[in-house]
Amino acid sequence: MSSIRPAPTDEEAVAIVAAVEAAWPRAAAPVEEPPARWRWSGRWWSKPVPLRRTRPW
Repeated sequence: MSSIRPAPTDEEAVAIVAAVEAAWPRAAAPVEEPPARWRWSGRWWSKPVPLRRTRPW
């Protein structure tokens, strides 16, 4: 097992631990997305094809 030589001072050890904690990735809670039906419910492309074939005149 390797170790740091010479041994760091207390201040250096605190700085090393703080740097490792800041750099280490943390697990994040998964972001829940709203259901696709809610997000796209009012869009024209969500309607069935025959209903989208209406004429503008």
